Amino acid sequence: MTTLELRGVSKVYGEGRAEVHALVDVSMAVQAGSLIAVMGPSGSGKSTLLTIAGSLEEPTSGVVLIEGTPLSGMSRDERASIRRHKIGYVFQDFNLLAGLTALENATLPLELDGVTARRARPVGMDALERLGIVDKADRYPDELSGGERQRVAIARAIVGDRHLLLADEPTGALDTVNGEAVMQVLRAACRDGVAGVVVTHDAQLASWADRIIFLRDGRIVDHTTPVTGPEVLIKPDPTP
Repeated sequence: MTTLELRGVSKVYGEGRAEVHALVDVSMAVQAGSLIAVMGPSGSGKSTLLTIAGSLEEPTSGVVLIEGTPLSGMSRDERASIRRHKIGYVFQDFNLLAGLTALENATLPLELDGVTARRARPVGMDALERLGIVDKADRYPDELSGGERQRVAIARAIVGDRHLLLADEPTGALDTVNGEAVMQVLRAACRDGVAGVVVTHDAQLASWADRIIFLRDGRIVDHTTPVTGPEVLIKPDPTP
């Protein structure tokens, strides 16, 4: 089943001489159970692609479909419900709530869906354990390192019955060992049927994906299937 599909999606910011084409006619499909990595230089449109795929922004043109349903045909409340129930999102700036512990942040999506704190706790603890920070469950965000906050944000994204996981540089604040551990968790979620899209600058980590898409100036300029195992990939030069 196709979980996420973008058809001819473009995004333009500003007008006239200040106009910026962040995405240009981008089309892609992500199947349930697959992990797609998106790579490209700074300013290539990677983060914009994720925010549009997650219905946080609307495209200037084109269509975004979640499980075959176009987002453009949904009300604001319906899009919010899709985000809350089906999409897990890892933001670059983590977006943790300062007044909640690591565990409470991780289980927040479950409790917003009506799951009691008692039932949500073991699910959140399991997610934190898989990410190697279960011992930080009772700490608040300002008591955690950047890497620990990053892993709490990932735990929050993978709890519950997520169908689509969108992660913007999920290993950016982590060392190599913890970065590999995070990719293992994301890979495991996809084996359970989640469709994943990960933006990363690290070719070693991108090789965990089933397919790698390269963006430049808002356009898909190439794509490749990585070799088995996390090996370094060399991005082809799109210029003749």
